[in-house]
Order: sequence, then C-alpha cells, then structure tokens
Amino acid sequence: MTTLSKRIPVAILGSGNIGTDLMYKIHSNPLFDLRLVAGIDAASEGLARARELGYRTSTDGVEAVLEGGDIRIVFEATSARAHKLNAPRFKEAGIFAIDLTPAKVGPSVVPCVNMNDSFEAMNVNLISCAAQATIPMVHGVNRVAKVKYAEIVATVASKSVGPGTRENIEEFTLTTQKALAEVGGAGRGKALVVINPADPPLIMRNTIYTIVDDDVDEQAVKDSVLDMVKQVQCYVPGYRLVVEPFRRGDHFMIGVEVEGAGDFLPAYAGNLDIINAAAVAVAERYGATLN
Repeated sequence: MTTLSKRIPVAILGSGNIGTDLMYKIHSNPLFDLRLVAGIDAASEGLARARELGYRTSTDGVEAVLEGGDIRIVFEATSARAHKLNAPRFKEAGIFAIDLTPAKVGPSVVPCVNMNDSFEAMNVNLISCAAQATIPMVHGVNRVAKVKYAEIVATVASKSVGPGTRENIEEFTLTTQKALAEVGGAGRGKALVVINPADPPLIMRNTIYTIVDDDVDEQAVKDSVLDMVKQVQCYVPGYRLVVEPFRRGDHFMIGVEVEGAGDFLPAYAGNLDIINAAAVAVAERYGATLN
C-alpha cells in the first residue's frame, strides 16, 4: 500500500478540460505527488489554475515531462496523434503512461472489467468515455449470456466536448467499437456518439443494446448487470442505472447515466469525469505494484 511518505511522482500532459479536471482529482488524492502540469498553450485556463494551486507548469509539452526527473506516471490528455508520437519516448524513459486519448498504443483497460497487476507494456489505453460507461454493462450481460452483438449510443452535452475530443471523434468511435468486442466480450460491436447542443446541458446518457442467445436466465443477466453497476460506482459515484436490463425478443436494453463529481467540470460532464476516474483507478493499481 502506497503511503504518504512514498507518494508517487506524476505528471499531467494536456491542460484542456480533461487534464484540468484530472488535476483536481490528483490534487485531492494522497497517493500522488503532482510534479508537473504541461501543455502548449501559455494562456490556457488549466495552466493558470495549476499555478494557482502551486504546481509547476510548462508550455514545453512532452519535453517538460521527459525532463521532469523522477516522474513515474504520466497522464496523457492531448490527442491520439500526439500520444502515438509520445508513447515510445515515455517507455524509453521508464515512465508509465495512462493514455486518455483513443490512440490505442497500449492494451485497452476498463478498471472493473479487465484491470490486473500486469503492466509490462508500460502503457494502458482508456479507450473513450463512452467505452468506460458502456463496456461494464456489455461485460455484465456477456458473463452470463453470450453477447453476439453489442451496440451503444452515448449522448453527451456539447459544452462538455472540447476541441481535442472533436478532433478525435472518428478514432473515438472506432476504438470504442473495437473495445466492445475485445474488452466487453461481444461477438461484434457498434458505437455511436451524439453530441447534444441542448441548453441547459444534459447529463451523459448511454443506451446499451445486446443481442444474446435464446436460452438465457433473465434474472441472472439482471443480477450481473446490477453487480457491475456497483463495481463502477466504487470509483465513479455518479454512475447509475436508469433503465434496468429488460428483454425484447433476442436482445436486452440497458440505460445508464453518468453524473460528474464536479471537481472542476459541471455535473453534466459525466463523460469526462468517468474517464478521469478510470485513469486515477489505474494509477492507484499501478502504484501498488511499485511498493
């Protein structure tokens, strides 16, 4: 168990919405020593807030992280293109990278589904906010009733979607789609994202559609899904089931919403909150292997 006397030196690369919210989560976590918040925009609100909290900041991006000395973990909240270039450099420097972009350099991880103590790749990919919200539900169904096909629709508030996410929307969708099969266990997957411009903004909502074999125990499916909801809530308290799994012919429908913790971003930005909460959960698990 990591103690306050052995706080883990970490850095955040990216000072946009995700990086800034993550900074507040790390700030309140006694396991980590945030040594650096790095970006490329000197005028960014994230860097200004980091300075207000007393953290060292830099506009030198990845170079600042690599020159940061004894940093053990970096949270990359930039873009898929940037992380593909940065990942081999982090690995060479012996820095464990938690990738919050859809770059998919390292293995895909959803904490309550497939995280273990094996971090040989020195890089893990958190896929997307939609994947973090929906894969636990697909996995919940699949472990008691084989999922032949999974389709998810993630609806997020336009105000919660920054330029980085918009730039990566194609990678976001494809990476999520592949992970429904690779991590969730579905035979095939399809992912859709709806960026909702409604004002006031709506909380992140997700619909999960799973086609299963005919001979299934409906109560077992419901119990398994409810158990997965509780597991997600261990690190994302605002995660909740709004439509319990119900069967229509050969498929089950499930609805979940994610309310953010409000560390920096508004509560409606549950899409950003859940991927940041997953990043912290991965960092905690990796940190435990260092002691």
